[in-house]
Amino acid sequence: MAGLRLGPLLRYADGSCATVWVETSGPCTAEVRCADGARGTARTFRIAGHHYALVPVDGLTPGTATEYEVLLDGASVWPPPDSRFPPSVIATPTDDDGMRVAFGSCRWAAPPAGGKDSVGPDALDTLSARIAADPERARPDVLLLLGDQVYADEVSDATRHWLAGRRDLDRPPGDQIADYEEYTRLYYESWLDPEVRWLLSTVPSCMIFDDHDVIDDWNTSAAWLADMRATDWWQERLLSGLMSYWVYQQLGNLSPDELAADPLYAAVRETPDGTDALRAFAARADSDPASVRWSYRRDFGRTRLLMVDSRAARVLDEDRRTMLDPGEAAWLREQILEGRDEGGPGAAEPGDESAGAGTEAGRGAYDHLLIGTSLPWLLPHLVHDVEAWNAAMCGGERGERWARRGEWIRRGADLEHWSAFPSSFDALGDLIAEAGTGPGAPATVSVLSGDVHHAYVAEPSWAGRAPDARVAQLTCSPVHNSVPLSIRLGFRFGWSAPARALGRRIARHGRCAPPAVSWRRTGGPWFGNQIMTLTLRGRSARLRLEQARANRDGTNVLRMITDRELA
Repeated sequence: MAGLRLGPLLRYADGSCATVWVETSGPCTAEVRCADGARGTARTFRIAGHHYALVPVDGLTPGTATEYEVLLDGASVWPPPDSRFPPSVIATPTDDDGMRVAFGSCRWAAPPAGGKDSVGPDALDTLSARIAADPERARPDVLLLLGDQVYADEVSDATRHWLAGRRDLDRPPGDQIADYEEYTRLYYESWLDPEVRWLLSTVPSCMIFDDHDVIDDWNTSAAWLADMRATDWWQERLLSGLMSYWVYQQLGNLSPDELAADPLYAAVRETPDGTDALRAFAARADSDPASVRWSYRRDFGRTRLLMVDSRAARVLDEDRRTMLDPGEAAWLREQILEGRDEGGPGAAEPGDESAGAGTEAGRGAYDHLLIGTSLPWLLPHLVHDVEAWNAAMCGGERGERWARRGEWIRRGADLEHWSAFPSSFDALGDLIAEAGTGPGAPATVSVLSGDVHHAYVAEPSWAGRAPDARVAQLTCSPVHNSVPLSIRLGFRFGWSAPARALGRRIARHGRCAPPAVSWRRTGGPWFGNQIMTLTLRGRSARLRLEQARANRDGTNVLRMITDRELA
C-alpha cells in the first residue's frame, strides 16, 4: 500500500477551490477530504521512479477555514496519528478579511531536532511554531518563497555523506547535486522538517526559483553559460533542476484552470511514466528559454501578485543583454496594466459629479500590486553603480581588455542583478511609474525580493513626476542561512554617503548613463534569519519584519524589528 513520502503542501487556494500536493511511495489515488464536505481526488503520476499527485479540492465555502485529511487508496495518511501539531486547514479568506502576505528567501534546510544549528534559528520553523501554539491568531494568507528553496551547490554534511554512498565525489560535480534523484533528496531534507512540513500543509504558498536552486550565478552571462555547457555534467544538472522545479514547485503555483489547460501536465498524467515528456520540456526550456514561461500571476481579491522569472528568461548576448526576453517583458507589461484603468466597485459613472476626493472613482482592478522577483530591483547605490559599470565594461565600452577583466569581476563578485541589465532596470522603473500613476492606480506597488542576505526598504522617486501609488522595494533574506561579517560590513557601507560618491565615480569611468530613477533607503539594513509580512486591507498597507531569535531557555521566537505603514 502506498504511503505518504512528502507533503501535503497546500499550494493554490481561493474562495472556492484549492490544490494539495503530495509525493507518495507508489502509484495510488490521492484524496483530500475536508470537514465541511469539500473534497477532491487525483491519480498519481510518475517521474523518474517517484510518484506525485496534485489534488484539486472544490466546493470550499468563502470566508471559512476547514480541517482536512489526506487519504491514499482510502487509507488516511495525514494528519499522522501522533502529530503534535493542530489539524491542517484550508482557509478561504474574503476581500473583507484583508490579506497577509509573508515572504522571504534563501533557506538552508534546518538540522534534525537536537542538532546544532550553526546559522541560528530558522525563521520558517519559528513562524510554524508560533502558529501551532496559537491556531486562532492571525496567520499569513499566503507564503511567498522568493528563491533558493534548495541549494544544489551547497549541500549539508548528511547529504554529502549520502552522495558519497552513491557515486565518486572526486569526479565533477563533486559534492553538488548531479541528477533528478539527488534533487529529490534536497526536497526531502528541506520539507520533511516537521515544523516546515506542517506550515506548508496549512498556509498556501507561491514559489519561484533563484540561482542556487540550480547553481550559484545561474545565467550570469553568455560566456558563463558557454563554459558550463562545455562540461560533461552541466546538461544533466540543469535538466534535473528544471524537472524537479516543475514537479516540486511550479505545478502548485498554477490555478486549477491553468493546470487544465497545460499540455505538459496532461501528458505526464496520461502516460504510465511522464519522465520523457518532462525531460523533453526541460530540454526545450534550456535550448529556447523564450518558449517556456516560468513567471505567473495570482490575484487575491484586490491584490495582484506577479512572480517574475529573473533567471531563466534572460537574454545573455552582450549586445542585447536584458533581464527578460521580449516575450516575457511584454507579458509582464500586459499583466500589470490589465484592468488598471477599469472602474472598480463604487466607481463613478460618466457625468457623476458626486465622485470627489477620496472616492473610488476610476478605481482599477487592484488596490495593491506585488512584483515578486528573486533579485532586488533597487540595491545599495554602490552595488548598483558597480554592476552598471561592469555591464558597460563587459559590453566593450572600454575595449577588449576591460571586457575580459569585467567578465572575471562579474563572476567573482556576483554582479548579475537588475542593475547589471541597465536597460531592463530602467524599463521596470518606467513600467512601475506608469502602473502607479493616474486615476486607476493602485495604492501601493511593492517589489518583493530576497537573495542578498539582508533586509531593507528602499523607496524610488522619478524626476519630474511622482506616481500616485506608494512604491517600495522590500527585500527580505535569508530565511535560514549564514550572514558573514563581510556581507554585513559591505552592505552597510554600500548604503552610505561615501559609498554613493565612490559609486558615481566608478559609473563615470564606465560612461554609464544615470539611472532613470533615484531612490533612498528608508529602513535597514537588517541582518539575521528573518521574514517580512505585508498586511493589506482596503487601500492600506502595513509592513512588519521579524527575526528568529533564540531564548535562553532554548526556545525560539520571532521578534519584531520594524512595523510601519506603507499606505
